[in-house]
Amino acid sequence: MALWRAYQRALAAHPWKVQVLTAGSLMGLGDIISQQLVERRGLQEHQRGRTLTMVSLGCGFVGPVVGGWYKVLDRFIPGTTKVDALKKMLLDQGGFAPCFLGCFLPLVGALNGLSAQDNWAKLQRVGRCPMCCCYLELLPVLEGTSPLSLPHSVSTLQ
Repeated sequence: MALWRAYQRALAAHPWKVQVLTAGSLMGLGDIISQQLVERRGLQEHQRGRTLTMVSLGCGFVGPVVGGWYKVLDRFIPGTTKVDALKKMLLDQGGFAPCFLGCFLPLVGALNGLSAQDNWAKLQRVGRCPMCCCYLELLPVLEGTSPLSLPHSVSTLQ
């Protein structure tokens, strides 16, 4: 609890810095978990550059963009009721998320060395699935997965 309280104090004192560092830390940790637990690379085969790229994306893109969006959203829809939360969620998922993903996915592709044509082809494949937004966060995991081992709704992404 003491650690959580310290985090909350830091967030109150320096919201922008803490949000940016939190996003970078969580994205880096997520990549470490992905490489070690999902891909089972082991420490010797861990791609440190990939983890550093994810930390950089978190600190340089995700943290500032999402943090800024939430500030705008709080000003646009003030309040903390359940109805306010529902309105924020609908606006976030219906308006912001597609725009964010439309920027984030090509950025990740470019950082991974995809050409503009390959990036566009990948986005078109994802866009064909009517339920794609439900599974976009799984794309890095799905890259090397056989469609036969996935539930039908997920396998349509590939």
